[in-house]
Amino acid sequence: MTKQLMSGDQAIARGAWEAGVMFAASYPGTPATEILESLAHYPEIHAQWSVNEKVAFDQGMGAAIAGVRAFVSMKHVGVNVAADSFMVFPYAGTNAGFVLISADDPGTHSSQNEQDNRYFAKFAKVPLLEPSDNQEAKDYVKLAYQISEQFETPVMLRVTMRLAHTKGLVEHGERSTAPKKPFVKDNLKWVVPPFAKAHRSPLENKMRAMEQYAETFPANKIEKGTGKADFGVITSGVIFQYAREVLPDPDFFKLGLTFPLPKQRLLDFCSQYQKVYVIEESEPFLEEQLRFCGIRNIAGKEMFTNIGELSPELIAQQMNGTIAPTDFSKEISTPARPPMLCIGCPHRGTFTALNRINGITVTGDIGCYTLGGLPPYNTMNTSFEMGGSIGQAFGFEKAGEPRTVAIIGDSTFLHSGIPPLLDAVYNKGKTTVVIVDNRTTGMTGQENHAGTGKGIHGEPAKQVDYEKICRALGVEFVKHASAFRPEEVEGAVREAIKFDGPSVVISEGPCVLIPEEKSKPKVAFTVVADECIACGLCFHTGCPAILESAETYRASASQKPRPKAIIDPLICVGCTLCAAVCPPECIVRVDGKPWGA
Repeated sequence: MTKQLMSGDQAIARGAWEAGVMFAASYPGTPATEILESLAHYPEIHAQWSVNEKVAFDQGMGAAIAGVRAFVSMKHVGVNVAADSFMVFPYAGTNAGFVLISADDPGTHSSQNEQDNRYFAKFAKVPLLEPSDNQEAKDYVKLAYQISEQFETPVMLRVTMRLAHTKGLVEHGERSTAPKKPFVKDNLKWVVPPFAKAHRSPLENKMRAMEQYAETFPANKIEKGTGKADFGVITSGVIFQYAREVLPDPDFFKLGLTFPLPKQRLLDFCSQYQKVYVIEESEPFLEEQLRFCGIRNIAGKEMFTNIGELSPELIAQQMNGTIAPTDFSKEISTPARPPMLCIGCPHRGTFTALNRINGITVTGDIGCYTLGGLPPYNTMNTSFEMGGSIGQAFGFEKAGEPRTVAIIGDSTFLHSGIPPLLDAVYNKGKTTVVIVDNRTTGMTGQENHAGTGKGIHGEPAKQVDYEKICRALGVEFVKHASAFRPEEVEGAVREAIKFDGPSVVISEGPCVLIPEEKSKPKVAFTVVADECIACGLCFHTGCPAILESAETYRASASQKPRPKAIIDPLICVGCTLCAAVCPPECIVRVDGKPWGA
């Protein structure tokens, strides 16, 4: 058998391919993004970016009910978006196999919260699998489809950031054939709302059958230790690896199926020890179920925090009283590098423009531009979830804050910005919206979407027109501006705020990292030092390529000397923003051509 070094995300994709998946959909979101990107390399699977997670889930439902194995992946907060569909799907069940990947983010490395989506599986009454390494990540996908089709239920497979992005050796298998199942029209089964009550008892019966199945499920197994410990350990997922590394002596009950649990086997396991430690990351999901079963000799969250990530060092410290190893990074004086927009990012121009408008409140959204809430801009005043900016701006307006501007990315606008804009029109709002169109889904890795004119493989696709969408919703004021011309954006936003009705400004500028921009020849800019008056406006763009010079300028004898600017030619990408904001026009292209050329 061939073995390959793969990340957890790549292994999951391989497992879906080996399982005979025919349809896969997702919306980008770390740490799940690379799953669909990897799946797109398998030609046998129709893999696509969907406009949001609920749409992806519904499309997967449709494919599975129609008879082919379907696969949907998303980050943990994406399940919130898909929850309406996820909660009702188990009532009907599925025809062909359906697997949902939830990639959770303990430690909030790239997220706005660290919710534990294991509770979603319990809430929806669907089985939950948690692999502990990369090989299991691949193998459990195949197990998930077996469970899904045996019990006619969707299945959730949950991973966390560490497993999703860590690489390990994975043994490959062959792709299995999963013939299309016939779809039988049965409105009593597939039209759930009128018959929900009739589905309720069968769903509970299914859960009881799955509980019995859990007792013999092969991935729920006891891992023997050295026998030198008088206590046991119950754990699951990647935390098994951490705990076993620092606790070689006790016996472990390693859970692969964490809902429903093998209750009788766990009761028997716990009865053998005076004390059993439940070691799990995030919330006490396993511990609560064990206590509900009447098990009392367990210890869990009174020892292990539910905040952030666990680690071998933290587990060792709590279990053995050992001191965490020395943090050698403290011995090195490393300059702090706060999160920042890329050099050449068009959002710099948009925030430069918004900073020039006094007295406005800016409600923000989820994307690269969320960094507008940090220095040097400090412009964005709220940011919570995908699509929230427009509704929040409307709320500010109705609370008596009329000078409120919502800022939302192109991909996010298509994801969940259209309904709140429609609502602002319908409810006679005067909400101003700035759509920052950088022609990609920038934050998660420059994925294409419905506004880029390209599909997942870069092939031509129908490209939506944001102005036409806004006007179709009833927005009468729509204006375009170049993000690299702050004066254009500023003028358009000032005009939009005064308009008597909802207004939209589309601030346009391509992400510097998309392929067509990366391939363009770059001409760096430089400062003509003799003409620089040290006004500092170029520094306010926040571009790391613009540095303070040792040379200073003093406007008069009474003023304190100010540093002039210099530009690092090695990292300047020639975006023109600094030249656009320079009053004495002393920032020029190194080749001498006009800066707007």
